[in-house]
Amino acid sequence: MKAGKEYWDREARAFDAIYSRQKSRLGKWLDRTFRWDIFGRFDHAMKEAEPAEARCFLDVGCGSGWYSLELARRGARMVVGVDFSEKMVALARERAKRALLADRATFVVADFMAFEPAPAETEKMFDACLALGYFDYVCDPRPVMEKLKSQAKEKVIASFPRLWSWRAPVRKLRLGLKGCPVFFYSRAKVERLLTETGFKRFEIEKIGQLWCVTAYVL
Repeated sequence: MKAGKEYWDREARAFDAIYSRQKSRLGKWLDRTFRWDIFGRFDHAMKEAEPAEARCFLDVGCGSGWYSLELARRGARMVVGVDFSEKMVALARERAKRALLADRATFVVADFMAFEPAPAETEKMFDACLALGYFDYVCDPRPVMEKLKSQAKEKVIASFPRLWSWRAPVRKLRLGLKGCPVFFYSRAKVERLLTETGFKRFEIEKIGQLWCVTAYVL
């Protein structure tokens, strides 16, 4: 966990540039060609989160806040973003302030497994929980999925990097050399995780190198 945090503190602005597209022409082309599924995942998550208006969301592994702030722009009553990287959360707070969305999108520096929403309530606060690009870095996904399920009234929207893809060994090597462990999932592993954590209904869609999941609490 510590190694991953150090990696994301170092890489915060570089990763943020994928979404902001503040890159050279070559960098933009490389992202469109080899990372198009990141943008596909974003579109998929926004579709699954509809209607956003007047609802509450938890964005786990929120990074620099792109998902959270888009939900706020679409009328969400409250979005809470959680990330263990101080640099990522600083970028998210800065962007929320500039967009005049800080009253509805708040960002917390925390390990999700230690995070407790405030104020404490007996009923679930969040209509939906998002974990996009988060399970890539989780060694033991079951307790994380159980906690996501416990926080969501309706659904969990998540993504998992595919095991049998050309990008898996490349990422494994690249991130391993930088001290950031990364984990990959077969479809069967994703299905087993969802079933073992009590989801009776879920949808799994392959988008490029990713499994994009909507798991229904009810």
